[in-house]
Amino acid sequence: MRDHNKADNKAADTAALPPGFRYARVLAIAGSDSGGGAGIQADLKTFSALGCYGMTAITAITAQNTLGVSAIHNVPAAVLRAQICALLDDIGADAIKIGMLHSPEAVGVVAQALDDYRIAHVVLDPVMVATSGDRLMAQETVQVLVAELFHRATLITPNLDEAALLLGRPITQASEFDAATRELLALGAPAVLLKGGHLVADEVVDVLATGDGHTQRWASPRIASRNVHGTGCTLSSAIAAHLALGLGLPQAITEARRYVLAAIASGAAVHTGAGHGPLNHAHAPQAMRLLPVGKG
Repeated sequence: MRDHNKADNKAADTAALPPGFRYARVLAIAGSDSGGGAGIQADLKTFSALGCYGMTAITAITAQNTLGVSAIHNVPAAVLRAQICALLDDIGADAIKIGMLHSPEAVGVVAQALDDYRIAHVVLDPVMVATSGDRLMAQETVQVLVAELFHRATLITPNLDEAALLLGRPITQASEFDAATRELLALGAPAVLLKGGHLVADEVVDVLATGDGHTQRWASPRIASRNVHGTGCTLSSAIAAHLALGLGLPQAITEARRYVLAAIASGAAVHTGAGHGPLNHAHAPQAMRLLPVGKG
């Protein structure tokens, strides 16, 4: 027998939805972290917490936990391409966050998709080294990544270890950040956010530099916590989410840093595993944000 109350409630809920609106859409192209702290899992948690509709194209499946990475299974390039096309042909995206890419073929697939679909905002997090220190990208792939994706991105977000791999030298103090960002821009990126969290200091300093000469620094007190696994994934995802919601780049970074710092602080005392635990992505979740259909 039909439940008329449930049917009537469903019709009422549908009628209450505003016409001609959609969610802010963000696609993460990245690897899966079975431990849930980084990668695709951190991306989706971040998008949801910031009120965006998250989608995924998985590049690799990893076996990992808070102690490290024990195995990586790469998704074939054709399957990666099929995931991206399935999503962008139907749902579309206001922003894309790119994380772990395991091979030159995967980089090529993403580069072609960016040319085909012309998404307005692309945040590239050049994931090369895990928090545990595990190397996630071969040097051959690094070279192709720089050549094929840096100039197609809106922003790249390397940490100090990744910047050192890209530049061929270590960065050991904040006074070197300006020169390092200029060198990274010279590799083809239109904008660089150099993340200073790996520097041993009481403050965490991040520096934005853009090709038109704009520079900006953010500094915040270091939060004492072992739970920092996925910090870089979360920051780049939060930037992409805020760009999808319509913020300009500096403001998107400001809001993303605020979110990440609060996620670190609220999760600092929580015990998850025996190593580097995750952030508290759900410390202040927002309702899904709606944009007018046709915008973006």
